[in-house]
Amino acid sequence: MILEDDADWDVRIKEQLYDYAKATRALIQPLSKDPSTYADSTYPKPKDASSLPKSTLTFDQLPLTVEPTTSPYGDNWDVLWLGHCGMSFPTATSSGAENLPKGRVVRYGDSTVPERQYLKTVFNVDGLKDEYPSHARVVHHVSDAACSLGYAVTQAGARRLLYWLGLMEMTSAFDLMLRQFCEGIEGKDYHNCLTVQPALFQHHRPAVNKTFESDISSHGTEYREKAMTEVIRWAVRMNTRVLLDGKTDFEDQFPDRE
Repeated sequence: MILEDDADWDVRIKEQLYDYAKATRALIQPLSKDPSTYADSTYPKPKDASSLPKSTLTFDQLPLTVEPTTSPYGDNWDVLWLGHCGMSFPTATSSGAENLPKGRVVRYGDSTVPERQYLKTVFNVDGLKDEYPSHARVVHHVSDAACSLGYAVTQAGARRLLYWLGLMEMTSAFDLMLRQFCEGIEGKDYHNCLTVQPALFQHHRPAVNKTFESDISSHGTEYREKAMTEVIRWAVRMNTRVLLDGKTDFEDQFPDRE
């Protein structure tokens, strides 16, 4: 697991990762009733770019799959892209669409997810806000990703990353190259990368002049009066004192208002 130094996460991260593992297994593990098939009919590779799964999987009704032997997240993945500042759902028009499985696992009523009004992304189009109600979290394959503030790799995935982004070429920002690696574009092989919206790891923004928030792009010059972490409800950095004191009255940065 690789994290940027300004990453933050919810106090309930273990519960979130437990649920995430159930979702990823549903997408990439063979079905128990027929190990030659998968719940996502477009996995491991769609018949063509326009192929869509027969249905979206709901978290409360996931099918039984073959138990994984190497990882709780499934046996065949390269990258779990858990922290980002923007991600799209794979569609027939996505870059690398001919490679991308398009299945999704949707969990409705996730209390760790803020209402839609609080969600944000670097993209103009936000599929999560447009397609789903508040408190929905969606697990799917990586598509059109931005920012690599938290990601996990298998040993095999790390070797492949070193080959494609080390030995072969490194011609752009790392997150853009990681996206190419995952989608199998720009001359690279396709790799099995899974993600989640909203991300489980987000940027923490301290109470400082915004010029200090990045050394590669401008975030403004005004002073941030109050520290905050984007999209995370019970952020660890915002609740460190509560955790140290052994208490549970966590500050909710994004209380429900609907």
